[in-house]
Amino acid sequence: MTLVRPRLTDYHGILVSQESVDFAIPFLDDDIPLYVDPFLLWKSPSMQETSLHIALISAFNGIGRMAMSGKRSGARRILVELSECNEAGLGQARNRVGKRISEAKADEIISLFEGIPDVQSHGLQHIEAIQLLVDGIAKDRISDFTCSLLKSFLIDFTIQNCKNIGIPTESVAIENLYEPERLQMTSEVVELPVNPETKAPILLIPKRWLRFMPWINYDGFYDNAYVKLPPGVVPERAGRVDVLAFNRHNFGVVKGYLDSRQRTAVDCRSDPLFRQIPVTSAKGKWAAIKKLPPGTGGAADKKYEGYIEQLLASLLYPQLDFAQGQSRTDSGAHIRDLIFYNNRGVDFLEEIHEKYSCSQIVFEMKNVREIQSEHVNQLNRYLVDHFGRLAIFVTRNPLPKSIQRNIVDLWSAHRKCILALTDDDLQTMVTVFESKQRLPVEVLKRAYVEFTRACPS
Repeated sequence: MTLVRPRLTDYHGILVSQESVDFAIPFLDDDIPLYVDPFLLWKSPSMQETSLHIALISAFNGIGRMAMSGKRSGARRILVELSECNEAGLGQARNRVGKRISEAKADEIISLFEGIPDVQSHGLQHIEAIQLLVDGIAKDRISDFTCSLLKSFLIDFTIQNCKNIGIPTESVAIENLYEPERLQMTSEVVELPVNPETKAPILLIPKRWLRFMPWINYDGFYDNAYVKLPPGVVPERAGRVDVLAFNRHNFGVVKGYLDSRQRTAVDCRSDPLFRQIPVTSAKGKWAAIKKLPPGTGGAADKKYEGYIEQLLASLLYPQLDFAQGQSRTDSGAHIRDLIFYNNRGVDFLEEIHEKYSCSQIVFEMKNVREIQSEHVNQLNRYLVDHFGRLAIFVTRNPLPKSIQRNIVDLWSAHRKCILALTDDDLQTMVTVFESKQRLPVEVLKRAYVEFTRACPS
């Protein structure tokens, strides 16, 4: 059976939802589009995490001192090797493989310790400040430097969490471990989870460390510090390179911005890997769906698919984690699917996993007045090729009796289960989502129970 956007836990058949674990569940063939923000370590109430931040800053500043002590080539090499941490699987890289910085870019970072008196004397308080001083260094690079310099901790964190939930591990060599006492890189063989295809090691990252944008960032500096400087201090119009050059010669402005971010640290929080839409937005999506006519006129089908995707991803969370939407073509017809990970956290989700080999659940959206036999046949063929033996239509009206008999016959002959969620069902799901007294996923369970009752015993 094919897994869409497979996660490490799903590949090994481990029953956990993203909400229930402390780490970001990694994808096997894609990065998580979030980044480690070291400021979250700085502001953490945990003594361990504040100590990690101290170690991070000490190690990075130590590389700068190493360069100033006549070992520039060694410091340059270390910065290049630390600039990418593929094991973490964060960012936007395809196939979990990123690119390191160039030696020239490493020299630019080293030059901060040589050309800025304050950095030369005291080092950097926050490595995120590099974004404000060196072109081409952004959130992805800050995240990679952080993960690389804290790799020893992340190895221990990964091993412990794998033991906690039963993720298999293998002996694998971890490269580019930095030893700050010896000022050199090393490697070590440890027990870690691996990508089943590439055998590349995987590190688990605490989800409390993750943000989409670092608390200290260039755009925030430009909007809240640079443009507020007195007239005449800076040019009225300046590009990014001009701003960075100004910062290197006026480091006090950067320090002032860093101080302001520290004063407002209480507002810095990690970003969730999935954010539910609020109740008002859910009601708005549902109102928009009700106004859409069945069919394709005025791109109603595309609008329907977009609204349903946003709505169901939130209504079914956290019992089902959203995997992705995908398009396919069957006999020349464009079909839009939603795919969810079956975390098996509810009794009937466990049952459909066991009965119908349903590790992922496919929802096929049909903005039609009435489901036809050809729609059932298309979905039936799709289940043979890709998923388990259960799928769900999301459509406007209840299935005609002839179609109900058709899917019962399909169950009798091939033990395949096809359910339907209608406008009335969506209305109920939005209502219970608003009330918070029951779970919207129970509406899906009701559809499943009604189907099983209709099947011959």
